[in-house]
Order: sequence, then C-alpha cells, then structure tokens
Amino acid sequence: MDIYDKILFINSIELFKGLSAEEVKLIAEDSDVRQIRRGDLLFRENEPRKEIFLIASGRVELYKTTAFGDEQRITFFSRFDFLGEGSLMEDSPHSTSARAVEDSIILALNKELFRASGSIALVILSNITKVVSRRMRYANAKAMNLTAQYESGKTRLEHDLLGDRDVPYEYYYGIQTLRALENFNISGITLSFFPDFINALAMVKMAAAKANHELGHLPANITDAIVKACQEIIDNRFHSHFVVDMIQGGAGTSTNMNANEVIANRALEILGHERGEYVYCHPNNHVNLSQSTNDAYPTAIKIALMKANEKLVNVLQELTQALHKKGREFSHVIKMGRTQLQDAVPMTLGQTFEAFAVTLEEEVHQLNRTAALFAEVNMGGTAIGTGINADPKYSDKVIPYLRMITGMDIRLARNLVEATQDTGDFVTYSGSIKRLAVKLSKMSNDLRLLSSGPRAGFNEINLPPMQPGSTIMPGKVNPVIPEVVNQIAFKVIGNDLTVSLAAEAGQLELNVMEPVIVQSLFESIEMLKNGMLVLKNRCITGITANEEHCRDMVQRSIGLVTALNPYIGYDASTQIAKEALETGRSVYDLVLAKGLLSREELNKILDPATMIK
Repeated sequence: MDIYDKILFINSIELFKGLSAEEVKLIAEDSDVRQIRRGDLLFRENEPRKEIFLIASGRVELYKTTAFGDEQRITFFSRFDFLGEGSLMEDSPHSTSARAVEDSIILALNKELFRASGSIALVILSNITKVVSRRMRYANAKAMNLTAQYESGKTRLEHDLLGDRDVPYEYYYGIQTLRALENFNISGITLSFFPDFINALAMVKMAAAKANHELGHLPANITDAIVKACQEIIDNRFHSHFVVDMIQGGAGTSTNMNANEVIANRALEILGHERGEYVYCHPNNHVNLSQSTNDAYPTAIKIALMKANEKLVNVLQELTQALHKKGREFSHVIKMGRTQLQDAVPMTLGQTFEAFAVTLEEEVHQLNRTAALFAEVNMGGTAIGTGINADPKYSDKVIPYLRMITGMDIRLARNLVEATQDTGDFVTYSGSIKRLAVKLSKMSNDLRLLSSGPRAGFNEINLPPMQPGSTIMPGKVNPVIPEVVNQIAFKVIGNDLTVSLAAEAGQLELNVMEPVIVQSLFESIEMLKNGMLVLKNRCITGITANEEHCRDMVQRSIGLVTALNPYIGYDASTQIAKEALETGRSVYDLVLAKGLLSREELNKILDPATMIK
C-alpha cells in the first residue's frame, strides 16, 4: 500500500472520523503495513499492549483461553475493523488473543504516535467511547432480563397476520419474535445459549439464498446481503438478538422467524435501508424463500448437533487420555478387587483406571456413529415433504451449498415426507449420550467409594480437595466433583426420557414437539461436556494412591486365598480362609506361620506383574 492507499483506507475506518487531512496523513506515514499469514498471531493474551491494528484485508479471530486451556472464540474482524484500541487507554496487558484465520494485510500503529499528539488522541478516544458503548449494548442484552428489552425510546411499526406492533428499533428481530417473547417465557434458556444452533440456522439460510439465486429466484443484491448477514452471524455477531425460548409451541416456527427477521434486518442495513423496510428484503419472501420451518429448522438442528458432538467427543477423548495416564501411574499399586462390594481377587489400581478409560473410549465410536445419522436432511421438503412452494430443482441445488458451507457430508433424505415427520435419529443419539452419562455416573460412584473414609472407608485413593465439606463437621472434605457428575447424569437420563416421549407424540406429517427434543439434547451435551472437563481437570488429574494401605488390605483380605489356591491347594486355602475369619489374623500371616510358603515366594505371588497375568 502506498501513502495514498493508506489515507483512503484510514479515512474509511470509524476510529479516525473527525481527524483533519494533515492528521490522517501523519497516521498513514507512521503506519506499518504487515502481511499476516493464516494462523499467525497479531497479539497474545497477557502480552503488553503496544499497537492498534487496522485490517485492510482478510479476517482475524479474537479468542480467549479458558482456565482449562481451551480456546473460546469471541468474534471475527474483517476489512475496516480495528483491534487493540485499548492500548490508548491503559497499560494493562491484552485480555484476549488475536489470530489471522486467512492471509491478511494489517496496518499496525504504535500507541506512542497518539500519545504524542493530544488532538489526535482526543478525537480517537471519543470515537473509541462510542464503539465500546455499542459493543457493551450487545453484551448487556445477554445479561439483562429479556423483559427489559421491551423498553425503547424509538420503535418501528411492523405488521403480521394478527395485526400491528411497535418493535424496539434497536433490535434486529421483528414482530413475530416479539410475540414469541411474550408467549414463551418458559425455561429462561434462549437460542443465544447455544451458538452452534444459531450458526447452523445462518448456514441453512445462506445455502438457501445461494440456491435460490442460482435458480433465478433471488436477485444478486439481496442474495449478497443475506449471505453477508449470515456470515456475520456465523462469525458470532448478533447472537444476542436470538432471544426466543428454546421450549416453544409451533414446532419451531418462532425460532425460524427469529432467524429470518434478524437476517433480514441486518441485510437491509447492508443494502442501505432501515430496519423494518421489508419491501427491500423480507423475512419470509426472501430469507425464508423455498423453505418451511419444517425443513429449515430440523436441518439446522442436525448441523448444530453434529458440530456439538465434535466438541463433546473432543472433551471425552481428553478425559480418557487422563484416565489412561492414571492407569500407567498406578500400574504398580496392588489392591483388592471387589464383586458385590465383597473382597474378590487382587488387581492393580492401574487396571481400575484403565478400565474406566476403555469403557469411555467405546463411547467415542458410539457417539460418532449415531451423530452421523444427522447428515441426512429434508431441505426442499418444505411443509410436509412434498416440496410445495419450492423449485423442483431446489433440493439438488441447496445440498451442495450446505456441504460447502458446513464442511460436512450433508445428503438429501431418500423420502422427504418420511424425513419431515421422523424423529428417530434424535432418539438414537439421545440414547448414546444417555449411555455415556450412565458410564460416567458409574465411574463417579466408584471414585466416591474408593476415596471414602478417610479412616472408616476404603481410602484407597485421595481425590484432590476442592472445598470444605461441612458447616458443622471440621476437617470434612466431600467428593464434590464426582457428585456433580452423578447429578449431570441424572439430568441426561431424564432428558432422554423427554426425547423419547416427544418423539412418540408426533402426529401424521409433522412432530410438533421438536423444540423440547432440541432443548433436551443441547442441554445434555452442554452439561456432559462441562462436567467431563471439570471431572478431568479438578478430579482425575489430581488423584493420588494410598499405596501402602492398598497393599495392607490385600494382605489382610480373605480374598487373597483365591490367588494362593494354585500354589497351596484348595483344601489348604479353605482352611486358611476359615481360620482368618475366626481369628482376625491376615491370610498373609497365616500362610507364613504355617510354613505353606516362604516370604519370598508369597511376595512374588503378590507382585503386581504376577497378579495381573
């Protein structure tokens, strides 16, 4: 970029509005043009703030690292956006990280330039205040009670089948979403709780717009505006305007219209019109073209569930890796195995944790296998699967766009009438996440038993202490992490029943109970994902073994005679077991006292390497 290009570019950025031509030229001369390759960082969390970054081309992702080391995407920035403006106001380090998601050209401005010129700094700080205020409005909308959103100094009049309503001007949703807000104040869990679902809705609408344009049903300018609005939503913008309760009547119509209205109003802005001027871009006539709630809504659900399943499986694999690591760490620790809570035969503590890992690894395949069923969708079926109001070629056009946009192997159902009314895939997948929950709960039960005590229980392992366990009993520490995983499992099991009942309640050509199916599945996935992260990071990785206590219990256990049976014979083993029960002496001591085995022979038999063969 030469100096002329820089000046034109800087004048297009909101941050520099109000500066004189001389001041803009000064900034352009001092700016550093950088070629940023995909994957490169502009700045990293906790690094000192030094520069403001202006995006001339490409896209940049802003993200934050959680306490567990996971990356949480905040938003995307593209041409004419800016980052790092906080460097002008404070010397604290960056609270987030920024990374190029495609090759980009960036103008970097050192903060000292602005600090050296009071007039430039004053204008820019004023502009920053406006931008921050606008960003905070969106953040506050998520935190506020939804009823507070009805209050607005400016409104726009919108019309639907039931009449006219004043809609607060600042919101992107419209009259039908407003009615849904009033009708369905049910769970308090709104669409905005599940970003994958919102993004999937935008992907469906984007694919539909592209297909309709290719078929000649949607003008290029409206198509481009809808596509851009959808991309912004996929980039995590405007999510706070998806406000409808997840549980709703109407088979998901309110959810579909919430998406249609937000996309239409954002597209209107892109086209240079006011929100609500639907003559230029209409929620139904344009955004919902060739669609019905009954094909667009379940298609979005399935795409979102496949994406959510990927995240769930990733967390599950992290947990299994942590369990395998503990298995290796405890491979030398001999302990007593139990059946029916009674002493059985010796084993290693490592085998206990390896068994935990393997049983959960089985669920990775199970989850992926059942989630793959969601790749079959009914796009183009419209109301009941007959394809009314859609071009006969529409299905064949929209599916390739869905594949391209989602990166998933989406395919069209063989029979759209059947696919529109069937919810069997949801039942199957719900059963898979219930199965995972049952296994996690069983493992949590075992962790609680193995750590029970510390003096009057098994006390074979120590769970990391997380918090004081009692308001009245000093020194008590409870197994709070396994306890919360148990409770998550109970909720998931209950949600599976809800899914089954809702699927059974379908009638004729449509199952109107899909909203509660969707809410139940997303809630279960989110709780399991969060629960497994907490279990791994706040429990499994910190478990230690009481090795001497484990060995002592093996030596004192009556069950030890089972391991000795091949060496001293069944009759002698029976007599040893009887005498141990009557006298309270350990099997180990009695075998030595009777000279049945030497200490060296006995210790060799009880060696972990021998015991597990």
